[in-house]
Amino acid sequence: MVHTPRGVVSTLSDPEGRPTLADLVERRKERLFHVGRLDTDTEGLIILTNDGEFAHRLAHPSYEIPKTYLAEVEGVVDAVVLKRLRGGLTLEDGPVRPDKVTVTSRGAAKSLVEVTLHEGRNHIVRRMFDAVGHPVRRLSRIRIGPVRLGQLPQGASRELTSEELGALLDAVGL
Repeated sequence: MVHTPRGVVSTLSDPEGRPTLADLVERRKERLFHVGRLDTDTEGLIILTNDGEFAHRLAHPSYEIPKTYLAEVEGVVDAVVLKRLRGGLTLEDGPVRPDKVTVTSRGAAKSLVEVTLHEGRNHIVRRMFDAVGHPVRRLSRIRIGPVRLGQLPQGASRELTSEELGALLDAVGL
């Protein structure tokens, strides 16, 4: 599991020369597959594995592995907006219905909202909040299935616990 710092591209190369996921794991000898991607404006949890089938199943929407994001959005997300998000939205590439949406805090000019989805279309969380008039200021993936980011520092990694790995393997039928 790797927590990528803000501005790190989660692909294995970057045309602008920014740090990549490959830089974080360059000392590893075996081939590693990443579960999901994070764009340059998103930080958070990435699971790495040397098992391509396992990575595929964790990422594929048909296995319905939930991914949870914490979004800091502009403005106050009220009950009307929450109902709209929870009921699902139609974006330009089709409908999206989050598994769960919870406001964790509200301020005068921003809200923190936790969103859980089991799909991972490009910029989907940002596009959802744009559609309801609350652009995302900051976004972090904080959970994939039972694996939580917790207090892992930016750019750090750790091995999955046997309980986390077992739960993920069970969830994807391996």
